[in-house]
Amino acid sequence: MAYILHIESTSTVCSVAVSDDAELTAVKELNNGYTHAENLHVFIKEVLTKAGITFAQLQAVSVSSGPGSYTGLRIGFSAAKGLAYALQIPLIVVNTLKAITSVAIHKNTKPALYCPMMDARRMEVYTALYTNGLQEIRAPNALVLSDESITQFTGNTPVYFFGDGMPKAKALLQALPNAHFTENIFPGAGAMIGLAYKQFLNKDFADTAYAEPFYLKEFFFTTSKK
Repeated sequence: MAYILHIESTSTVCSVAVSDDAELTAVKELNNGYTHAENLHVFIKEVLTKAGITFAQLQAVSVSSGPGSYTGLRIGFSAAKGLAYALQIPLIVVNTLKAITSVAIHKNTKPALYCPMMDARRMEVYTALYTNGLQEIRAPNALVLSDESITQFTGNTPVYFFGDGMPKAKALLQALPNAHFTENIFPGAGAMIGLAYKQFLNKDFADTAYAEPFYLKEFFFTTSKK
């Protein structure tokens, strides 16, 4: 029996879950804009109460690594690293795109490729490409959507597109004969459980002191003109 706390803060979804081995025990999430600063620590306490356990009973903390919101990632990593350090338990870093892909795979039983798309503002998405077995075909990248850029997905194998960045790409992707779409798949702590537990069993832990989010793109601060 291994209780693991899962933190997802890469998008507008603020989500926290507790699992017992690979089984979901409790979850709390809200998709209402970037509310992580106000809600994350409150949600952590609530899911522990729902699960009927204390901080001392946790055996690991997992955090969604990104790509995603710069601020959300910083908040999630700060909370996860702080808990792992204070409780002296392992820190597990879970690939966000792979986690939501695992959800899409469970919704489809036919051979296909899977393309998660997370909103990266304007006409850009964070994306990757995976097989049914979560083997990485194309590494995570920032894709500017255009008639030309989407031709990389053309082929004989069906490709399923999903994620909060998919809707703005859908008009372009519908031109591809092998394109399919799965609605309402967003980053969530529950989606992390299977991957996190596998990493826990394999002792695939991150260095608590030096672990950093996977930003994919550099973050640029802007200053207002006076």
